[in-house]
Amino acid sequence: MNDPGARLWAELRDPVLGPVWAAVRRRLEATGLQAVGAVEVPLDEGAADLLGGMLGKALRPGRRRLSLPELDTVLLASPAATSLVGVAVELGGPLRDRPAEKLAADQRRKGAEDTWNSLLAVAGLAGAPWVPRWTAAMRADGLLTPASVESFAVAVPAVALVLRDPTQRTLGELAAVVAGDAHALDAGRRAGLIALRGLAAARSELPPTTADERSRLWGRTGIRTDDVSGTVLVLGWRPPGTTRWAGMMRERADLGLPTHLTLRELRAAGGPSAAPGDIVHVCENPQVVQAAADRAGSRPVVCLQGNPSAAGVLLVERLVRDGAQVRYHGDFDWPGLAIAGRVLARGATPWRLGTEDYLASLPAGSGVPLSGAEVPTPWDPDLRIAMREHGRAVHEEASIDLLIADLDTGSVEGSVSSAVSG
Repeated sequence: MNDPGARLWAELRDPVLGPVWAAVRRRLEATGLQAVGAVEVPLDEGAADLLGGMLGKALRPGRRRLSLPELDTVLLASPAATSLVGVAVELGGPLRDRPAEKLAADQRRKGAEDTWNSLLAVAGLAGAPWVPRWTAAMRADGLLTPASVESFAVAVPAVALVLRDPTQRTLGELAAVVAGDAHALDAGRRAGLIALRGLAAARSELPPTTADERSRLWGRTGIRTDDVSGTVLVLGWRPPGTTRWAGMMRERADLGLPTHLTLRELRAAGGPSAAPGDIVHVCENPQVVQAAADRAGSRPVVCLQGNPSAAGVLLVERLVRDGAQVRYHGDFDWPGLAIAGRVLARGATPWRLGTEDYLASLPAGSGVPLSGAEVPTPWDPDLRIAMREHGRAVHEEASIDLLIADLDTGSVEGSVSSAVSG
């Protein structure tokens, strides 16, 4: 190799200098891409020989302190005729200017807080004694950020209007007035979450944490949520009690009839949902309920029909509250495990939802590839690892025979059926 520049670049790319360039990159990124200061790096015999040749001095193996200005000067005067920054980019790709990134992030955060304060002032809330509690809760929950700015513009006027004008409205009507979008304050929307924190602060209450608490807080401030469209599907559920409704549900269970229950119906029913120790299985897919109805499974089953509605969340919470053993199964894919995590966090336990269950149910052939963002599986950390390794989803329908057998026999269900969710 006769070209001095090519020969130098070959030496710069030698793997023995990898630790040197890694340390140099970290330093350059921390100093705003300025070749200042020094780095301490480990040099083996080959790295010491190469680097010493470039710097024109003897270097012994071991931990050595390298001056970045000296290295920058040598590289600029070398056949490579490139600065230290240029060499780092060529060898490892673009560098990040971390001080500039931090400054920009700080400016965006300040901009978000300025927008928040401005909206409070426009809405006439800036001087309210409870607003600092609202702001503190927002900051503690990581909501006072640039990602929330659009939600501020909905939540702040909504809270101001509710407190100023106690006219009875539906949640959709309130959202349409302040945002022109009837769904802007729906459950799962950040604006609704922020508004509820504001209403809780104004009433000196803790922020709501469950679907039922959120709905009730809206109700206490004159806002009615939709309590009839979202349902939860049940089969064989026999709530105790002497009310006509409880008797009706037991009769439908005796007849083997699946029943869709609304949030309004569950709230109106009241009373205990189960006797302590009752076992209630909860699934994600209605086909499990259909198969159970066809085969007359003996144990009650609740179907959340995907991501649970407020009715589904309320029923699970009540069953847990009343001492039932609530066991949950869903899809082995990332969205399904995200749902599982939310259900288990409310006191349910896994039902055939462990690593062994996943591996045993993998189909022959390629199957359905996993998609979406990976989620944690705290009830069985190895499950996430196994799913990542195999890269395939297993939907609940593939396990129907096993699930129905559990409903028939009440046997021990799966590898982690008794585990407690994290």
